[in-house]
Amino acid sequence: MDNAIAIVEAGKEMNLSRRAFVVAISTALQESNLQVLANPGVAGSMDHPNQGVGYDHDSIGLFQQRPNWGNVDQLMDPKESARRFYAALIQIPGWEQLAVTVAAQRVQVSAFPDAYAKHQQRAEQIVDAIG
Repeated sequence: MDNAIAIVEAGKEMNLSRRAFVVAISTALQESNLQVLANPGVAGSMDHPNQGVGYDHDSIGLFQQRPNWGNVDQLMDPKESARRFYAALIQIPGWEQLAVTVAAQRVQVSAFPDAYAKHQQRAEQIVDAIG
């Protein structure tokens, strides 16, 4: 739950809505099961605190972000990686009215665009539990 709390806190600091938190947590559930994942193929990521190892290209962190999202320090930090996710989300016109899975996909550009939908209910429960 610490990572979920960091995601919500980052969103609150950016004055975002509950909807943004649900999109972000749905995304992190799909991408990493809410775990900060290092990647042995990404220099320095294994030196950061992490909850596991991922092997998806050069992706790291909660959102499995690639180097164009920031440096290793930024992407391995739950709050900072969430800020970067939110910054991309709020650039999408009308994101608040999009289905959670569509909003997440527009940010992530995943090979599995519908995968985020299955996490929405759990993400809503997590956001409600955090308050």
